[in-house]
Amino acid sequence: MKLILAVLVMVLVIDDQAQGFLGEAIGGAKDMWRAYKDLEESNWIGADKYFHARGNYEAAKRGPGGKFAAEIISEAREAFQILSSSGNSKADSEADQRANRWGRNGGDPNHYRPKNLPDKY
Repeated sequence: MKLILAVLVMVLVIDDQAQGFLGEAIGGAKDMWRAYKDLEESNWIGADKYFHARGNYEAAKRGPGGKFAAEIISEAREAFQILSSSGNSKADSEADQRANRWGRNGGDPNHYRPKNLPDKY
């Protein structure tokens, strides 16, 4: 996870005004980071899949670069969690990936929204 976070921070430092695919990818990485931080801040039981779907959805809306960034970040995160034995089961990882693909492919993230999650998110 530290490696993924380091890459995200590096991407966030790159000039925001980059054009085309790279700009979309940078923006998509920021969307993913924002969803991750909102997940942590909310500390809401059952919200994990919603934030997976939301980050991927927002990133993919930026275009091919955003969709690419979302896919790379999502795949790396799940691979790292499985390899690090951080407590995530294979079934949970597969459920996360379904939520990731749902959002990346334009599915409404609210499909995964838990009841009573504050409107802020």
